[in-house]
Amino acid sequence: MIQKPAFEAIAPSFGHSFTFMKFNENNENKNAGWHYHPELELVYVNGGSGKRQIGSHVSYFRNGDLILIGSNLPHCGFTDKLTGNKSETLVQMKMDFLGSDFFNIPEMKNIQKLFEVAKSGIAFSGKTKTKVGEKMEILEYQTDFQRLLSILNILNILATSKEMNVLNAEGFSMETEVKDNDRINIVFNHVKTNFKEDISLEQISDMVSMTVPSFCRYFKKITNKTFTQFVNEYRLVHASKLLAEQPISITQVCYDSGFNNFSHFNKSFKAFTGQNPSEYRNQLKTVLH
Repeated sequence: MIQKPAFEAIAPSFGHSFTFMKFNENNENKNAGWHYHPELELVYVNGGSGKRQIGSHVSYFRNGDLILIGSNLPHCGFTDKLTGNKSETLVQMKMDFLGSDFFNIPEMKNIQKLFEVAKSGIAFSGKTKTKVGEKMEILEYQTDFQRLLSILNILNILATSKEMNVLNAEGFSMETEVKDNDRINIVFNHVKTNFKEDISLEQISDMVSMTVPSFCRYFKKITNKTFTQFVNEYRLVHASKLLAEQPISITQVCYDSGFNNFSHFNKSFKAFTGQNPSEYRNQLKTVLH
């Protein structure tokens, strides 16, 4: 049974041009699977740690997250029972939520650029994350009109921030065709579910009805990575999550992340994070205690 990417239809409630949602332990965000939608999505995770999976980018966040996801860029949910975050706030809006020409006015030039960069997904850090996170949490208590002004203010702060990390290579674009969207999502979902097993190129090419060479070209063109590289990165991010969260041996982390050769795991982890697994874990201990 292959899980297809869910196209998520987002309709703001009547009388609203954008969607605002807040989740906490009493109201969990259940949308964990792969999905995409035409709306931009700004997500603030207050505290906690977890996995970001946005387009072909996979990484691990600690101490909360602030992410802007562009139109039709597939992503997974960022929080679950193990994230340990206090709350999660998100705002979703269409590119033209204030009318088709509003963002073309000179004062909105920076925000328009931000929307363009957001097609690759952006993670914000430092003071920007703290400041915008606080502003997003206050939205809950504001009137609709105040919310609208706050969202514009937030977008302007993000548009002028230097504390940003663009998550996908520029060549990455999910807006190729819906057929491509479905294809790449079949691949991403399969990796997400089966990364601990061996995934052969023959098997994955077969799932999307392509020959191995044409699948390899197709995957590289869309993600700027080879399929093997993508699977390895997925495994390494899972390993960094286990090292941070589970008191299990490094050998166990290696096998639980889908690697079957310990020295290969050590080498790959060091190339990916700049530290070997034990250094990574020790550094975390000093940060956390």
